[in-house]
Amino acid sequence: MIASYKCRSIEVFICILFFTISNLNAQDSIISVTAEKGDGIYSLLRKQGVNPYKYFDDFIALNMENLRDSTHLYEGRVYKLPAIIKLDSLETVSVRTTAVKKQSYPIFGEKYAETEIKSNRLSGTIYYLVSGHGGPDPGTVTSYGNESISEDEYAYDVTLRLAKELISHGALVYVIIRDADDGIRDKRILKMDTDEVVYPKKRIPLNQIKRLKQRTETINNLYLQHSGKYRRLIVTHVDSRSSGENIDVFFYHHKKSLAGKKLAECIHKTFKEKYQKYQPNREYSGNFSDRNLYLVKNTMPPMAYIEIGNIRSKKDLRRIIYPVNRQALAEWIAEGVLLDFEN
Repeated sequence: MIASYKCRSIEVFICILFFTISNLNAQDSIISVTAEKGDGIYSLLRKQGVNPYKYFDDFIALNMENLRDSTHLYEGRVYKLPAIIKLDSLETVSVRTTAVKKQSYPIFGEKYAETEIKSNRLSGTIYYLVSGHGGPDPGTVTSYGNESISEDEYAYDVTLRLAKELISHGALVYVIIRDADDGIRDKRILKMDTDEVVYPKKRIPLNQIKRLKQRTETINNLYLQHSGKYRRLIVTHVDSRSSGENIDVFFYHHKKSLAGKKLAECIHKTFKEKYQKYQPNREYSGNFSDRNLYLVKNTMPPMAYIEIGNIRSKKDLRRIIYPVNRQALAEWIAEGVLLDFEN
């Protein structure tokens, strides 16, 4: 009788939810927006609070006859957004059932601590995630408007988002560079600080070689503790070459590691496919190759070293400044990780 009552309660709740959504749609089934000068599909959706990566295809399907070359907007024309899309941002509309398994991870911050376990596709795997710089080394510091921003904060935010994605598919994840009070941040300007530590709570030294040795030893010790397990290392970095040079996301691996090469190749393949889908009129120039970097040379797990953009390039800044873009980077890397493991 108790089980029957619970099922009945859930059915009633879902019926109420469906009725609420139906009424919303009946009152305002289509939202219309006007494309302004310089708008693309991504910027138009972002300004309306809609995830452009999640609803890109839905938008095109709804506006196909009003697009140039199937993917470009006309300035001044009116485009449609289904009202159901906007429900993404309504915190009061959600289905709550005891079947959804969730775990709490304070490192993601109060807003994102609760993590839904979506699948067991990465069950039995272990991932060591390292974000570039940290502690007394912020990496390159540049400006965005009147604010100063640094490499390490953006690499760390993408790394946390990636960790959450991997955990949601059943992986055991070690976040090697850690900041107890940052968490995942939905802001463009990520405030700089120097309180990052190396897992579990090791103070990061000022000297560069000592910093690299410290994180390398931490990774290798954890690697040896999990002998016989499926283990991979992913390093997330923000590049800092000349200010006028924009780059696509690219990847490094150890030249003698076939498993590391495969991991980098799978993530690269995922990014190439995503660019073809979301930016079909521009060629993706990111690649994967071996490189003689300290972490690449001296860490034990097969690894992929990822450069997510040039922080000194105005074009690349869009990729890392917008939180929705950082989330997309994390999700695409995670898709590449799944492709690597399941193959």
